[in-house]
Amino acid sequence: MDRLLNMLIRRVMGRLMNRGIDAGITRFTRGSETETTPEQQARTRQTSQRTKQAMRVVRRFGRF
Repeated sequence: MDRLLNMLIRRVMGRLMNRGIDAGITRFTRGSETETTPEQQARTRQTSQRTKQAMRVVRRFGRF
């Protein structure tokens, strides 16, 4: 019973931590889009997408 409880808690905590990391990355990469040109906005979106994708890969490798 103890192993089952630990397994469930570990999975829930991992998901909560990943959700928090995603929220932090999203907030960090958002930036102020009102003062930028459309070209800069497009470049910023591409950079934020690459950053999010890189963080997903890092978390996947961290699981092993």
